[in-house]
Amino acid sequence: MENDRVAVAVQILDKEYRFSCPEEESEALVAAARCVNRKMAEIRNSGKVIGLERIAIMAAINIAHELLDVEAGGAGSKTELPPQLAVLQSKIEQVVSSTRQIEI
Repeated sequence: MENDRVAVAVQILDKEYRFSCPEEESEALVAAARCVNRKMAEIRNSGKVIGLERIAIMAAINIAHELLDVEAGGAGSKTELPPQLAVLQSKIEQVVSSTRQIEI
C-alpha cells in the first residue's frame, strides 16, 4: 500500500535518530542521513567548530550551498549530482510530475 509507513533508524555522529516515512522513501532517507553524518563528521573532525548544534548548522548551510550551487549551474558546481541528491531530485520530479497530471 502506498501509505504504509516504516520506522527507520539512522546514526548521526554516533547518536541514533528514528524517523517514520513511506516505505518506498526509506532508502533515500538513509542516504540523506549518511550525507548529513558525513558532512557533520567532516566539520567536527576539522576541530574548528565546537558543539553539536553549531556543527549541525554548519553542515546544513554547507549542504544547502552545495545544492544551490548545483541548481544554479555555478562555476563551482559539479556536472553530476552526488548519488544522494540525485535520488532526492528524482523523487521530487516524480511528485511534481504526478501533481501536474492530476491538475490536467
